[in-house]
Amino acid sequence: MTYPHLTVSVTCTKNNSILMVKEIDSGKICWNQPAGHVEVGESIKDAAIRETLEETGYRVKLDSVQGFYQGMHTQSGTHYVRVSFIGTVLEKTDGELDSDIIEAKWLDIDDLKNGKYPLRSKLTRQALEDFGVAPIYPIEIIHNFTTGEAK
Repeated sequence: MTYPHLTVSVTCTKNNSILMVKEIDSGKICWNQPAGHVEVGESIKDAAIRETLEETGYRVKLDSVQGFYQGMHTQSGTHYVRVSFIGTVLEKTDGELDSDIIEAKWLDIDDLKNGKYPLRSKLTRQALEDFGVAPIYPIEIIHNFTTGEAK
């Protein structure tokens, strides 16, 4: 049995732009929010901060939860559950980006929503559509018990 992959993404904005990453998925170049898998024993919030740093070189603070998104990868059939955060950039670092990231760039929100850039998935598209118009939730709705037994 294949279980859903738990992933995270972070949306950071400045001057009507969103921080996005250019990557290759199933042989095509596309754009995505900084995102990735939650590792075993890692908290969801720590995964979001780590993935954003690894994919963009930016340290971020998580401000709120934007939503939960669920979908299937069109080519692999992999089932994803994504926790999407809204964050604030704290600082740029000099670290190297993940090898599967072509570049990290601030892209105009309207251009993204109007299809100027090919997006990685329906999850990416929906999170962009929801940004700024859908309810957001306090970060405190996530409770972390990864350091001990969750009973």
